[in-house]
Formats: sequence, structure tokens, C-alpha cells
Amino acid sequence: MSSSNGHDSELGAFLKARRTELSPAEVGLPDSAGRRRVKGLRREEVALLASISPDYYTRLEQGRRQASEPVLDTLARVLRLDDGERAYMFELSGRDAARPRRRTTQKVQPQLRRLLDDLSTTPAVVLGRRTDILAWNAMAAALFTDFARIPEKKRNFVRLVFCEPAIRALYPDWEWVAQMTLAQLRMEAARDPKDPRLAELVGELSLQDPDFRRWWGAHRVATQGSGTKTLNHPVVGPLTLDWSFLTSTDDPDQQLITLTAEPGTPSHDRLRILASWAAQTADHPISDR
Repeated sequence: MSSSNGHDSELGAFLKARRTELSPAEVGLPDSAGRRRVKGLRREEVALLASISPDYYTRLEQGRRQASEPVLDTLARVLRLDDGERAYMFELSGRDAARPRRRTTQKVQPQLRRLLDDLSTTPAVVLGRRTDILAWNAMAAALFTDFARIPEKKRNFVRLVFCEPAIRALYPDWEWVAQMTLAQLRMEAARDPKDPRLAELVGELSLQDPDFRRWWGAHRVATQGSGTKTLNHPVVGPLTLDWSFLTSTDDPDQQLITLTAEPGTPSHDRLRILASWAAQTADHPISDR
């Protein structure tokens, strides 16, 4: 009998997507002679490696059976899941389904707003649920785009990465950036699969963009952390920026994202030039308020 938490079909699709990426040789199984009808591991091979019956595993993929935590742990090992993928699988299993979800309209926390204003030479934005852009400073607007001209309901980072030509043009490695932002959105979908605004966003982008549709179907997941972005800005040229995030203690669904450059590097100097350029346009302020 299928569960009522709405996660099981997504869990099955995720398990299938992961097993198709593993070959028998990678998991220590002999590759049978002849042409395989399916890409990657067969269901019965996953079941064998996990020491469960093929029927049990088949029911998991079909959304007709819930897995216990020990089985999920074993499947994470068998399918070579990383920490983010494992966390995503547990989210889909419904272990956190009883956790209440707040879908009230998010507003940037006052302390984050003040911090944004104080970062005069550092691009910074505050992202909320679904990667909604809640607030930004003048440097972020100068780096990315004039967020104020975008309707509030459309002010979403994933949507802008896929739909805004100016932002697509910023990234020489746009395809990688787009896949990573989409993978983070996947984690959001696991945490709250019944979020109507997230479903609307995914549906809209799936219709508009074939890349989004294909990558969403691959069930890739990623957790937020830190990293490096390479951008080609139309005013100051190439930039290599380190990004990191700070989570609000008052609202864990709000993250302050900052982008900085190592002192003494060309990127550091170009950020200062960008700050001067942004100051020169102060007669036409770029603000979210």
C-alpha cells in the first residue's frame, strides 16, 4: 500500500536515477555477457547488494513500499550516495514529513538588511525558500542585474539563471552553475514537496527550458556551502569570486550570500572599480526597498 506522505514516487524516481549511473564493475559485480536491456544496475542487482528481496526493492521504486532507516542506510552505501544525496533520500522517505512547514511570505530579517547596507564593496544577497531573492545591496545589483526592475513574484535566483539573458551571459560555465542551482532547488523540493509555489516554479521552467526539464529529471541534489564563481562582467571584465553563506538564527530559511575576492588579485581590484561604477550611478539608486 502506498504511503500518504506524497514522497514515495519521488523516492522511487531518485533510486532509479542513481542506479542507472552505476555499472556492475563499479560495485564489484560481474558484467553478464551480452547486451544489457537497461542502463546501469538492474533492480535485482541493487537488491542483491542491499541484501533485500528483489520484490521489496521493486516496490520501493514503484512507490508501493516504505523503507526502514536501516534499509535506507544500506541503499545509500550501495548506490554510492554522497552526504547531500543521502540527506535528500531521507527527506523523500518521509522521515521529516510531520515537520510543519511555514509558507507565509518571507521578509528579510532586519539584522540581515542592516548587514547588507554595511557591505559597501561586497556583493551580497539574501535568499529565502526556493532561492527567492529577498534582499540585496547595491554591489549585488551592479554585479548581477537591477533586481528592482523584476516583479517580486519573479525574483527567484534559479528562474533568473535560466531565464535572464544578462545573468546567463555572466557565467562562462553557465551549464555547471545552472545544474548546481537546480540541484539545490531539488533539496528544497524534498523538504516541502507540497509547496505550491515551488511546484509552480518547477512547472514553469520545465515548460520553458529543455535543459531545466532534462536536469530536473536527473534528480541531482546538492547542499549549500561555499565555493568559487567565475564571472565575465560587462563593465569590469573577468572576476573570480569566493562565495559563502550565513544562515539567519531567527529564520533558518534565510541565507546571506556574500561574494569576495582575495586581496591583491585582479578580481579584488575589479570589485573596487565596480563599487566606484555603482556609486556613480547613485542618482538612479538600485534598491529592493
